[in-house]
Amino acid sequence: MKKYFDALTEAIWHDHQCRSSFVGVVPVKESFGGKTAWEGEVVVFDLLGDARAKRCYAWGHEDGGEWEITTVLGIPPVVSPETAVKVAIASKAKSQCRG
Repeated sequence: MKKYFDALTEAIWHDHQCRSSFVGVVPVKESFGGKTAWEGEVVVFDLLGDARAKRCYAWGHEDGGEWEITTVLGIPPVVSPETAVKVAIASKAKSQCRG
């Protein structure tokens, strides 16, 4: 588990250039059209020294030895782990539509 948290904090540093402090883990299930679009645990971090946001939401999984990690800053409309997942799903869908 430490390896996972280390990967998340490294991703936050890489994506947002700020340090972070673990707050907690929240289970999230996002459904669309009666089907599960995403289900997992979102790790909540306080950001230390970031002028844009006080929180960051992160989750991921290991795929073939590489970490696939998503980080989302807590900037409205992102105000919770649930809204972070919704925004990430919408962002991914938009990027797939563009090709």
